[in-house]
Amino acid sequence: ALIGAVPFQVARASAALPAAGAYDASPTALMCAGFESAVFYFSYTRGDALGSFAFKIEVSPHASDSATYDNWFQLALYEADFIVAGSDEQALIQREEILYTPTNANEERFVYGSVNLGGGIQRVRVSAKEVGAVGKPGTLEVLSTFWGY
Repeated sequence: ALIGAVPFQVARASAALPAAGAYDASPTALMCAGFESAVFYFSYTRGDALGSFAFKIEVSPHASDSATYDNWFQLALYEADFIVAGSDEQALIQREEILYTPTNANEERFVYGSVNLGGGIQRVRVSAKEVGAVGKPGTLEVLSTFWGY
């Protein structure tokens, strides 16, 4: 399928998020070997007035699941400390989970990215969960495009 002239992939087909605040059990793995970056297009309709969702992006260095090595690695945030001449510094890194809270009951769309794939990642996936109204989860769709060789 195309967005303009750029092929897109469906990272998550439009469907209700899992009940009870659980992450998607089997997120779709998208092949992205050789690409430098990805952009994700989210469409969310809350299921209740308190609805919101969280998502995480995971990447794999393997073209298919490995029985020997870990397969999926969650993206992380990195924050450098202040640099002081003549002193070693300690930076912070932590796995990243992103929370989205809608502003109204209508479908809301937003873009996340560009996510750096560095040309060495083989697969990427987006996993999501309802966090606001876990008893009445909203509907989420995620599309993606990949750029650069």
